[in-house]
Amino acid sequence: MIALSGASGSVYAKVLFDKLDSIKDQIESIGIIASENAKDIWNHELKNEAFNKYSFREYSKNDFYAPFASGSARYDTMIICPCSMGALGRIANGVSDDLITRAADVILKERRKLILVPRETPYSLIHIKNMETITLNGGIICPATPSFYNNPETIEDIVSTVIDRVLDLAGFEITTNRWSD
Repeated sequence: MIALSGASGSVYAKVLFDKLDSIKDQIESIGIIASENAKDIWNHELKNEAFNKYSFREYSKNDFYAPFASGSARYDTMIICPCSMGALGRIANGVSDDLITRAADVILKERRKLILVPRETPYSLIHIKNMETITLNGGIICPATPSFYNNPETIEDIVSTVIDRVLDLAGFEITTNRWSD
């Protein structure tokens, strides 16, 4: 499942959606949760509502009947991209007040893969401690910090350096530029 929690950086979610769409043969199903803030920020930053064009199933952020609100559904990976520091803090402190935080709580309690992609700078000590708490509980923090050794030419090329790393962490087989290439 993929969640957009309302941080700036909608282009990261767009590139993630595009890449997941291109490897859908590796995926049984994808559920999407997007906060209203996330949709507003997508519209503001990308000047479109393209998050609706994908074939992924969208769930309301208050739909606690969604399958991944329970560990019995066996979803194995959750990616929150971009991840706001508010959502990260609620997850770190066990506050499950919407489907995004409940699903993340389920993923952590079931010892499955939670990947958070914060796009914030600088970090406060509160942010760092919340990231530490999530890491100590099995989550993976993958900041939206791009690499440049592949000489990216567009914003999407830059963003892809992060999203390809996220997809690697999630266990997908992808073709990407790697350091040794």
